[in-house]
Amino acid sequence: MKQAPSNQPLPARPGIVVAALRGGSGKTIFSVGIIAALRSLGRSIAPFKKGPDYIDAGWLALSAGRPCYNLDTFLVDRETILGSYHTHTQNTDFAVIEGNRGLYDCIDTNGKTSTAELAKLLGLPVILCIDATKTTRTMAAVVGGIVAFDPGVRIGGVVLNRVAGKRHQNILTRSIEEYTGIPILGAVPKLKEQRFPERHMGLVPTPEHSWANPAIEAIRQVAEEHMDLERIQRLAATATPTAIDRVDKPDIPAIKLNSDRPTIGIFKDSAFQFYYPENLEALEAAGARLVFASPLTDRHLPPVDALYIGGGFPETHARELEANVVFKNELKTQAQIGLPIYAECGGLMYLGERLVLSEGTFEMTGVLPAVFGFSKRPQGHGYTIVRVEKKNPFYATGTTLLGHEFHYSSVREWKGKEENLAFSMERGAGFLKGKDGVCMNNVLATYTHIHALGTPAWAGTMVKKALIYKARQTNLDQSMVMKPQKS
Repeated sequence: MKQAPSNQPLPARPGIVVAALRGGSGKTIFSVGIIAALRSLGRSIAPFKKGPDYIDAGWLALSAGRPCYNLDTFLVDRETILGSYHTHTQNTDFAVIEGNRGLYDCIDTNGKTSTAELAKLLGLPVILCIDATKTTRTMAAVVGGIVAFDPGVRIGGVVLNRVAGKRHQNILTRSIEEYTGIPILGAVPKLKEQRFPERHMGLVPTPEHSWANPAIEAIRQVAEEHMDLERIQRLAATATPTAIDRVDKPDIPAIKLNSDRPTIGIFKDSAFQFYYPENLEALEAAGARLVFASPLTDRHLPPVDALYIGGGFPETHARELEANVVFKNELKTQAQIGLPIYAECGGLMYLGERLVLSEGTFEMTGVLPAVFGFSKRPQGHGYTIVRVEKKNPFYATGTTLLGHEFHYSSVREWKGKEENLAFSMERGAGFLKGKDGVCMNNVLATYTHIHALGTPAWAGTMVKKALIYKARQTNLDQSMVMKPQKS
């Protein structure tokens, strides 16, 4: 359903964007620290992550005590971005948005998809995180250049990271404030203990971190001790968030009876955890009832009418996944009889035959005739543009999908046919030789992750496929009951 336009623009809550000069400067830790510290003061913070990311978003969500939504101007159009921001900041004090990479980093020379572009779109000031290692007055020139580069971006303050001591901090503070007029809102020393271990190019996912809450508590204390939370709140209050006339919500297909709602299974555990909350909410809005299952700990696959298997790190749980033979066999049987399955990245790997790791080879479900190996460097990383070329269960041919990929795995053996690969890659690595979208029976598995707000037809198609499967299985069950018994 869509909301009717109102006579007055919808109010938007203020907020801040946490950005940096490059990746690895401390954006996530600062964002988590600010959120956790302000939450401890009784503030309600709406967390957001700019850019295609699940791991950082998990930490932001845990620190805020509420879902972290994604704002990405490559995956989602500008009007929908604004609508999402308005929707998810209602009944909060303000928003904290963690940027990605450097403030002005993007996919072209015009600033498209940059954190700066998002800050301007939303009308929010930027806090710039600076790694102060082995630098002093030069950083004033850097900040001055950042300010002058795009006058439309409002740099509201700087937070210094990895400061060597009070003398170092004082020189940096005086230099930056005197030459640029930008205030220093915090200075965090080099931390003796690393409480946020890293995995690949991001932080360890929260489901795998046995001491996630203590880690957030530790960084909260750092923020309270070394950051000026009062000035940060005042900065957020100076935001001029863009007003909009209405928020368009996805049309929800009519479901005749509550009992007709199809059940879509979601694999959710430390092996499979990469889901945008928007995707799960879109499935529910389209009429699905979601149930969560774990191929690590559940012995049996629950009764479902479709499956959505997201990304994650199945390679770090390969031994446990291999050992759960009953679950694997049930999944393979269901796939063979036509259960609709949509899988992304880690889900794609789990549906293959084997994972070949340095410590051995591990059997997966065998739903798809593919064997995967792993490298120390990413084999696919960044935004993707996918062209749907062949018939498949979920997308019409000719459709263009915008997504992203990030995987260290690659295909070592492929025993399928070319017609089993439904996608061609206009941008990105994909599955094999410029192709992606492995399609067999009612299964579609791909390295590309999509965002439901940027691919609005996806959720409705998932629900329709689940309804068709549910009706077919119901008819089969009824025919078995009605079949006359031999005497």
